[in-house]
Parts: sequence; C-alpha cells; structure tokens
Amino acid sequence: MAEHRLKRAARDRARSVTPTATTAAPALTRHIVDGHPQPLAVGAPPEASLAFTRADPSHLALTVMAAPTPESIAELASAWQLHPLLVEDLLHAGQRPKLERYGEVLFLVLRSARYIDEIEEVEFSEFHLLVRPRAVVIVCQDGRLADGTEIASGAVAPPGAPLGEGARLLENEQLLRLGPEGIVYQLLDTIVDGYFPVLDGVQTDKEQIERQVFSGDAAAAERIYHLSQEVIDVLHATTALTRVVHRLQQGADKYAIPDPLQAYLQDVADHLTRVVTETTELRDALSQILNVNATLVAQRQNEDMKKISGWAAILFAPTLIAAVYGMNFDLMPELHWAAGYPLAVGGMVGFAALLYVVFKLKKWM
Repeated sequence: MAEHRLKRAARDRARSVTPTATTAAPALTRHIVDGHPQPLAVGAPPEASLAFTRADPSHLALTVMAAPTPESIAELASAWQLHPLLVEDLLHAGQRPKLERYGEVLFLVLRSARYIDEIEEVEFSEFHLLVRPRAVVIVCQDGRLADGTEIASGAVAPPGAPLGEGARLLENEQLLRLGPEGIVYQLLDTIVDGYFPVLDGVQTDKEQIERQVFSGDAAAAERIYHLSQEVIDVLHATTALTRVVHRLQQGADKYAIPDPLQAYLQDVADHLTRVVTETTELRDALSQILNVNATLVAQRQNEDMKKISGWAAILFAPTLIAAVYGMNFDLMPELHWAAGYPLAVGGMVGFAALLYVVFKLKKWM
C-alpha cells in the first residue's frame, strides 16, 4: 500500500507540471464534410482547420492534441484568439470537470476513469475541450486516449476513432451533422459509460474485503481506507461532471441545440445519475464495512483482555499465599508445621485450579 501511495503522489506531482516538449505528440485532425469524415491529417496547424470550417457551413473539424506543449497551446491560442485565462487553464492540468464560456468558445474539462485492479486504484485521464461553431479541439492533458491508451509520439489514430477504439467519435454521421455539439455528446457518453467498469471493479474488491473482514485479516482496515479514497475521487469527479451536463442542458435553448441532441444529452444525464448513485452507495457500504471491522477488532481485543485478566487472576492466588508466607515473621505457627509447605503449595494449586474452572465455565478462557 505504501508503494501505491508513492506512485499516486508522483503521478499527481507530474500532473501539476506544465508539459514539456519531450512529451509532445503531433495533433490529429479530421475534417468532416456533411457528416462524412475525411482522411486523417497529422500535425495540421489550427489555422488550416479554421479555414476549412469557414469554407462551407457543412464543414466540421475535430483536432486532438496529446500532452500539449506551451508552444502548441500558444499556436492554438493565436489562431482561435483565446482568452488569457482560458490559455492558463489549458497549460495546467489537475482540474475537476467544469464548463466555462469565453465569447463564442465553449471550454469544458472532462475526466475519464479506468480501474487498475492489480493495485486497486482508479486512474483518471483529463481532457480539455474547446468548442466553437464547426470546430472542436480536444486536449488530452495526460497524453492518453479516452480508453486509457497512451498516445506515443507519432501515433496515428485508427480510422474513425481519434480517441481510441472505445471512443468512436466519428462513426455516427447523423450526430456529426448536428455540429460540434454532436462530438461533445459522443465524448461525454464515452466517458460516462467508462465509469461503469470502474464501479464493477470496485464492487468486486468490496466483496473481497467483506470476506477478508470476517476472516479476521488485520490488513483489511488499510485496504478499506485505500479503496474508500478511490471511491471518493470517483464521486468528486462524477459530481462535478453532473454539474457540467446540467449546465449544458440549461443552455440548450439559449444556444439552439437541436432537439435530437437534447434527447441524447438527457440519456447521458440519466447514465451519470446512475454512476453517482452507485458511487455513493459504494462509499456508504465501505464506511459500514469499516465500522463492522472496527467492531470485530474491538470484540477480538475484548476476548483477549478476558483471557489476560483470567490468567492474571489465576496467577494472583499463588502469589498472594507466597507473599504472606514470604514475610519471615517469627510468630507464624504454620511455619513450624511439618505439613505447612505441602499445604501452602496445595492451596496455591487448588485456588488456581478453582479459578481456572470458573473462568472456563464463563468462557473467559
């Protein structure tokens, strides 16, 4: 467990550091014409995508940036004329899901999750989305795809799946015709659905911990604490994501979101509600298991104290007799009896045996 905490601390420190050029991967861009994705372009500049979207109202551009550098963010900020506060957010990872609007640019922070069963840890991947009319940029702050796959330098995404096999953002032409919001919905849907396998993994480990607790394993408490921390992290991420989805729903009428897309968004909201509910139930269940474990530990300690107290009382009887006859008084008639020694020893043994029988009947021994 200590090793797991060290790995976690190192990963959190790494997220707080601005990405360097050594971790950069080329931007992956897909141009879309009337819902039909065009061939993948690697390393295309942001200006080219904007020019493509301005050429025709049916044009749409999706760009994926992995582990961005300050230089690539500056290039994007210049092309998109981003607000300085938005640029600052793009340069720093480690944020909870949120939604902000800067003029015509919608900024979203999303966090996907996957469960690493070997170390019982939830690993999050952070995505920053920039959405403007007919253009979407997805910044993968952790250099990972939505399914947790690392993006290596020079990586080329599979056709129709620029965010991994589990996030096919371009296979539904009907959604792509609805504009950039259709891409945002598909990414949201992929991320939310990805939380269910995480909860399944946590649920399996919870059941193992329950058996571990009732078997009297002393390591159960630390395992409960560790898993509870992972569940709380999931709850924080999904609760914040719920607020993001709710704000998207509130802005549907103001920003003329098509009715079909609003129905899809409601489906995501329903799935997210299930995730939050199950996560809350898991947190409460782990809390109850911890209380049961504390009760069982206290009960076992009480049984041990009974045994210790019983043996202390048994040893006290011979000690009391030995202490009386060890004071070396001259006027003690028993000292001159021929049977004094055997009587004293017999009294010690008999008294101890009597106490042992009494404690045994009371199930203290």
